[in-house]
Amino acid sequence: MFIMDAHCDTLLDIAAGRRRLAERGKGGHIDLPRMVDGGVSSQIFAIYVEPEYLPGAGARQALRLVDVFHREIEENSDSLVFATRAGDVGRARDEGKIAAFLSIEGGEALDGSIELLRIFHKLGVRLMTLTWSRRNELGDGAYEEGTHGGLTRFGVDVVREMDRLGMVVDVSHLSEATFWHVMEVSTNPVIASHSNAKALCGHSRNLSDEQAKAIAGSGGVIGVTFVGPFLGAGRQSVQGVADHIDHFAGLIGADNVAIGSDFDGVSDSALPEGLPDVSHMPAIIDELVRRGYSDAAVRGIMGANLLRVVEGVIG
Repeated sequence: MFIMDAHCDTLLDIAAGRRRLAERGKGGHIDLPRMVDGGVSSQIFAIYVEPEYLPGAGARQALRLVDVFHREIEENSDSLVFATRAGDVGRARDEGKIAAFLSIEGGEALDGSIELLRIFHKLGVRLMTLTWSRRNELGDGAYEEGTHGGLTRFGVDVVREMDRLGMVVDVSHLSEATFWHVMEVSTNPVIASHSNAKALCGHSRNLSDEQAKAIAGSGGVIGVTFVGPFLGAGRQSVQGVADHIDHFAGLIGADNVAIGSDFDGVSDSALPEGLPDVSHMPAIIDELVRRGYSDAAVRGIMGANLLRVVEGVIG
């Protein structure tokens, strides 16, 4: 089974010196041995700039994390392929390796510079979440709903440049106003790399049915996430994750649903029962099969749908 995860924050632990990808079980939720155990074929690694680097040092810290990513690729060349396009995923599978993509989580990394967006692209970044949940130079995040603000002029320029470069626009973490502004500006399929259904859990980080329909209408996908507060009360389990998959699949079709774990972006206690780390990914497959999803639908949700968007936008 092809498994592609749309989001993890593992680079933060590596940058802090807490562990390396090659080390099994040294903490956190993702390492290479456990990815192999879980059958993961492709992982998108996020660059997240923590608040202590803001303002003023966002780009420098983001570049540090780019370096961390590339050093891990070099040190684990027998297990990892640096992926910058969809074809690299097939090459990795042929070589028995895992394809690793690089994304940015939060436009703070650009320090207000469109030139830095192009530089990050040259360094291999192929996806970007425009904001974390706070406001930045691009627009308002999910925790800024009261302002009703959308994209800034710079944010509009960034979205247009991402479309031109062939970078995937990620709308997780956006306020609703910013989300709808993105949908007006972008001409490419967009993704929500790690968000759940507001109809099942009213958290501000989750998506309304109208937002989900718009993502599907763009040709994009929603990565259902494992974060407990986004799953909601009574859904802190593999079954709860499948409930959100069910909701989106019933609303917009299984072809527009994906997986975005947010492993290493949350504490152990925030993960649902049955999904303590990446080695347990097959539990989702088992639950979807139990619920009657076809083989094609399961393959799509677990990775093929996301790869389709990557191929369409990036090439």
